[in-house]
Amino acid sequence: MGKQAATEVQGKAEGSGWIREIAIAARRPPTRELVNLPKREKILAGMLEEVGSAGYDATSVRTVLARTGLYRQAFYDNFADKDDCYRSAFDAGVARIEALAAAAATAGESWRAKLRTGLGAILDFLDSGPDIGRALFVEVHSAGPEALARRAEAMKRAADFIDLARLEAGEPESPPQIAAEGIVAGIHAVIHSRLSTGADDGFRELLPEFMYFAVLPYFGADDAAAEMQAARA
Repeated sequence: MGKQAATEVQGKAEGSGWIREIAIAARRPPTRELVNLPKREKILAGMLEEVGSAGYDATSVRTVLARTGLYRQAFYDNFADKDDCYRSAFDAGVARIEALAAAAATAGESWRAKLRTGLGAILDFLDSGPDIGRALFVEVHSAGPEALARRAEAMKRAADFIDLARLEAGEPESPPQIAAEGIVAGIHAVIHSRLSTGADDGFRELLPEFMYFAVLPYFGADDAAAEMQAARA
């Protein structure tokens, strides 16, 4: 990957076109969290909270409206159906996570520091709102191929950022290009497993092992072990 291509990738990975952040905190009563939001954002937030707590199949337009306190007309003024609403809510939730990671990463100068702080921000987000995490990481599998395609796009953006490590490592031909995809898929699989079995916290504790896993293919075992220790500090 050349430097020009890497610059383009970095721009995509670190923060173009973030949509307006939505206020979500699954552990608080929804009426307190949603009351001051505009109707569309209120529905998006309510959809994620409902899907995260009840599951995608059990969620309906009626249950989302019951959670938000809005009328059916407000829903259908903004969305065609439940699937359309969830896809929009998924996009908003992913954008929220990406924005948090990008903002945190600005504190780091090296690729490893950016990854450590950005990934740490994502794990903190999951600790503070595991139901939202379940709506985004777990229940997307039940939402159909269009939602899964959007998840694939988000994972590709993450892999593009991960692969910027080869510029810092000074080894443009090693590891193979698929390594970044494997790192992202592995991190996603661990988070998915924890959320799907009902974990409500402990995500931040995964950061050292995640950093070892990400650093190893690009920098080797010694640097990966050092980075794992740095993430524990």
